[in-house]
Amino acid sequence: MTEHFPLLSLCLIWPLLGALLLGLVNNPLQAKRLCLLVAGAELVFSLLVVLGFNPDFGGFQFQEDYLWIPNLNVHYLLGVDGISVLFLPMTAWVTLMAILAGWNSVQQLNRFHLALLLVLESITIGVFTALDLLLFFLFWELTLPPLFFLIGLWGMGAERRYAAMKYTLYMLFGGVPLLFGIILLALNHAQLTGGTMPQALTFSLPILLQTPLANDLQNLIFFLLMLGFAVKAPLMPFHTWLPTLAMEAPAQITALLTALKLGVYGMVRFAIPLAPVAATEHRWLMAIIGSITLVYAGLIALQQTNLRRLLAYSSISHVGLVLVGVASLTLQGLQGAIMQLLNFSVVAGSLMLLAGMLQQRLGSTELVHLGGLAKPMPRLTVLFFLFALSSIGVPLTNGFPAELLILLGTLQSFPALAPVVLFTAIVAAAYVLGFARRGLFGPITLQTVARLQDLRPREIFILAIPALLVLWLGFYPQWLLNQQENTLTLWLQRVYQPTVWMADGFFAERVFEPPPVN
Repeated sequence: MTEHFPLLSLCLIWPLLGALLLGLVNNPLQAKRLCLLVAGAELVFSLLVVLGFNPDFGGFQFQEDYLWIPNLNVHYLLGVDGISVLFLPMTAWVTLMAILAGWNSVQQLNRFHLALLLVLESITIGVFTALDLLLFFLFWELTLPPLFFLIGLWGMGAERRYAAMKYTLYMLFGGVPLLFGIILLALNHAQLTGGTMPQALTFSLPILLQTPLANDLQNLIFFLLMLGFAVKAPLMPFHTWLPTLAMEAPAQITALLTALKLGVYGMVRFAIPLAPVAATEHRWLMAIIGSITLVYAGLIALQQTNLRRLLAYSSISHVGLVLVGVASLTLQGLQGAIMQLLNFSVVAGSLMLLAGMLQQRLGSTELVHLGGLAKPMPRLTVLFFLFALSSIGVPLTNGFPAELLILLGTLQSFPALAPVVLFTAIVAAAYVLGFARRGLFGPITLQTVARLQDLRPREIFILAIPALLVLWLGFYPQWLLNQQENTLTLWLQRVYQPTVWMADGFFAERVFEPPPVN
């Protein structure tokens, strides 16, 4: 049934229908329950996609293809593979956590807030499933309006409107080179096929992956796409919007943005396979930018006295680590990078929600207002330590196999950068455990801390599933790796054996030697 039923369209449309139904409900409690029901059903639908997915087949599955704009040959084209399939349930679960986390904290315009969360969920599912580049760009840009209102209307800081505007302007800046690169890809296809414009255009990813690109054009498209995705990732020097949002936006919205790294996904999904020659020639540049981001953000996190800002810089540092794994262009590095992206949904989102729970109780996450939290809040302390240990890659947590695979990929392609990766792992342990030691343990110096209430059952439920995933993927990461292996093998074949434009006007296979596999 899953091969013929439009399950991806159901995942895409269902939250939108839920958002519309919220307009018919006047009672705030009923609106919350309806939103929770819609989000829960969305999680079930996304899990059905995972259950129906065949990891032995590395290509796109559950494809749906309908002509959308005939004059431009734009299609409503959806599909998933081993790279994207697990991001669907992760998106559904993070949205569900955000709804539950804001259950009592949002008092004004409650229905509008819930509707925006469901709309954002639908659009994010579209980002992960779109195989038509113009359709993808539409979803990419449509993430901005709901986030602008969610940050500006319900932010916790005095500068929340500034944070919303800053984020929007950054994303609009990144969208310009992204759209330019997509248009160049479509025009190149039309020129090679020699058809009449504009019908000869195509934005289909499967077709564009088979369309040769001249080397100079590859370089241009590669840098345009990478620039657009780097802003969203975020990578240096486009990272400053995330710490601002961590301090001003609602905790559940910051958790969404730190949990779902759409920018790095876009690099793996589009930028590198569409310009494989440029990617292989400039992977050293990707590795250097990733390393600089990794070290710089880690050292800045070491100086932070606010938990939310520390987590923001920690997230940026981990994005740099993921880019180093992607730049290795090895199976181990890519598996570790994709696993780390999925770990963001589990660990980074949960840590940011814990910081938000502290903010609601204390009105601050500054270190000076903490100290001795372990005594009044032992359950929060246990969960914080579990997620913190995962974030620094302690064995038997899901962070360990991801970082180990990235390190193995780095050793194969960039041996000189391996000490950098190990150094930043020590830095990460220093800022996470250092903050935990000062904020969770020691004597209680403030009476407000002594009177704090520990996590409620609803809050424990929110974090229980991520905690179990941390342990399960730490003990048995092979299941997750099996979902990706065949897709990433085909991905690497595409990168190392692309069809390129020769000087005499003919096409030929240009073969690159991948790094040796130890």
